[in-house]
Amino acid sequence: MSALGDLVARLFGRAPRHVVEIEADPVPTAEQIATAVRDVEASIEGRVPAAVTARVHRITGTVEDMVPRLDRFGVGDRQAYTVVATATSYLPEAVDGYLRLPRDFADRRVVSRGKTSLMLLCDQLDLLAMTLEKISDAVYRSDAQALVAHGQFLAEKFGRSSLDVPGAGGTEGS
Repeated sequence: MSALGDLVARLFGRAPRHVVEIEADPVPTAEQIATAVRDVEASIEGRVPAAVTARVHRITGTVEDMVPRLDRFGVGDRQAYTVVATATSYLPEAVDGYLRLPRDFADRRVVSRGKTSLMLLCDQLDLLAMTLEKISDAVYRSDAQALVAHGQFLAEKFGRSSLDVPGAGGTEGS
């Protein structure tokens, strides 16, 4: 039944024929996101080569820096989703897949396109790290632009000062 048909049915006191309820997963809290990355760090302690540890720490550090800024993203923002999904799904799943394998097999046996499981994990972790760094850079650039815009506003409101931005609407050298 269409939305219009549902409305008409309700107006006449009849229940709509098909009621579909969609339940969305709850959005993780900042603490749940931070706990997820700390859990990954704890799971690799002494169990993975240094190359993996360094990559995981790079990712978890970026996630931890981004968590307090997630509220700046709009509802349903793809970048915010990527940060959360990396912390709660992508990173743990990649690491868990590697940890399930015997070390000798994971580190020495070629499994795909001339790469070992260790190499594949490092590639996945590098991709996650680069993606998060791009998101982080975009957020920081946005913050910097807001600071520049506020400085321009103050300069226009209160006159010239060291806050003036050259070439931003004022005349140089006046």
